[in-house]
Amino acid sequence: MFTQFQEFMTEQTQALAGQAQKFREDPVETVREAAVTSAEGIKSLKQPVRLMARSGVKLTAISQTALQDLIELQSEVVTSALTDAALRLERAARADNVVDLLQEQAEALKATRDRLMDEAGRAMAIFKHAGRDVAKVASQAYAKVVETDEDEAPAPAATRARQARRPVRKAARKTTARARKAA
Repeated sequence: MFTQFQEFMTEQTQALAGQAQKFREDPVETVREAAVTSAEGIKSLKQPVRLMARSGVKLTAISQTALQDLIELQSEVVTSALTDAALRLERAARADNVVDLLQEQAEALKATRDRLMDEAGRAMAIFKHAGRDVAKVASQAYAKVVETDEDEAPAPAATRARQARRPVRKAARKTTARARKAA
């Protein structure tokens, strides 16, 4: 591991020294190349930014739909709870005796339990649907990012070009070093 780190540092040092040599020889051209490289880098960010923006819009739509469904469900829950309470009071007022009152309240309690189970199931369905949609958006975004990276995979050519330049840099440095010794 340490040798790999040393090799990496050596490569980086050599590359940096080569860049410095190149900058000394032709600073204007070096700055132009840096500007072109920077411009290409900035241009390459367009697609990922658009992808993230589109994914953000989709996620916003999913969350808005889920919240709208949950608010509507909450409204129905409150309305049905108020209706159920009013119905219980009406039944209690109509009851002739305590036995009728308890029977009607037991029936109302069973209906309330069924209603609450149904509402909880509907809430879980809303979350489940939203979760699936979020997972779908995330997997699509990931697939597009991976696809983009694979499209840009011809990087080995750039690596070969870098390797081809290294011997030239070493030769240039030796020539420069010899010129310094001679002077």
